[in-house]
Amino acid sequence: MDPTTADVTTPIVDRVRRRLASSGLSPSRPAVAGFVRAESGGLLTDAHLLQLVREAEDEMSGAGAVEPLLRDPEVTDVLVNGPEEVWIDRGSGLERAAVRFADDAAVRRLAARLAAAAGRRLDDSAPWVDASLPDGTRLHAILPPVSVGATRLSLRVLRPRAFGMDDLIVAGTVTEQSRMLLTDIVRGRLAFLVSGGTGSGKTTLLSTLLGLVDPAERIVLVEDAAELRPRHPHVVRLVARPPNVEGTGQVSLQDLVRQALRMRPDRLIVGETRGAEVADLLAALNTGHDGGAGTVHANSAAEVPTRMEALGALAGLSRDAIQGQLVAAVDAVIHLRRDRAGVRRVHEIGLLRRDGDGVTVLPAWRRDGAECEAGPRLRALLAERVEATW
Repeated sequence: MDPTTADVTTPIVDRVRRRLASSGLSPSRPAVAGFVRAESGGLLTDAHLLQLVREAEDEMSGAGAVEPLLRDPEVTDVLVNGPEEVWIDRGSGLERAAVRFADDAAVRRLAARLAAAAGRRLDDSAPWVDASLPDGTRLHAILPPVSVGATRLSLRVLRPRAFGMDDLIVAGTVTEQSRMLLTDIVRGRLAFLVSGGTGSGKTTLLSTLLGLVDPAERIVLVEDAAELRPRHPHVVRLVARPPNVEGTGQVSLQDLVRQALRMRPDRLIVGETRGAEVADLLAALNTGHDGGAGTVHANSAAEVPTRMEALGALAGLSRDAIQGQLVAAVDAVIHLRRDRAGVRRVHEIGLLRRDGDGVTVLPAWRRDGAECEAGPRLRALLAERVEATW
């Protein structure tokens, strides 16, 4: 599009938006197309007219200027730092996108409309929102002056595709050696936690590992947002619900973990352990639910026990109580890191052990091939459990 055409596009879309709002009509394609024709005055080519209709549709019911980015099957994250600063992640680190908004008001309008689509409110009295859109996209937005200088918008795209282990090997996430260990961890029904930082690939790896579960087993997923996509024939999904605009109707992860225990799970999976539900998860894994799993934010495998202690404190558990349950409930920790090139990799597999007055994670396998203290113990445990299970 040449600059002259671009200068014409934004005012027309703005006028179409105002006419549609005053008309009370839904933003259907025929309605949008009719207003675009009326506002353009018949001076545009058919190609540009179709482009205007598409842009107006994105503005009325899609994600506006970033809608084309969300349609890109390679994009996992869209980050708007301001009207002229949009970033995307295609799986290999952040890159600047050639997308611009007219001004911060346009970013704010989009953020408020997306929040409304998620059944949430975003305004001066509620200056941030963390919610899931109807298509599963994770939305976070925060307004000035809390966000200094501009409205910030973050969109995490959930792709329907389920990955297999071969896909992760091609992507560099898993090596052939770690693949064998991870497969045996699942087959041996070891309970495990997948740890890592934000965007390190925890959900993708957990989804892939659940695809290795025996098809005869029943998997019950408990999630804050419906992100896990395992290739498995018997999956039951429970998704938490935030309070509505009136502040009622909340369904927490803690509520759902308790409900999941009554649904005869062979594998109970908590998509992300981030609060008091850790008490229910550990209790479930200590009552015969072998092979359970979850994800947790941590900077290293060694920090997982400390992270779990902090979450246990939110549930009112003492340090001794959370440590005892953690060692009894969880066998292994699988830690992911994102390297400087943005590639997500399984960095370490460790085993939990009670050590004096604390809990430690002993390295059993490292990506760098270094000899690990708990390596023989992991292999012996896997041999015993896999033989007993299969």
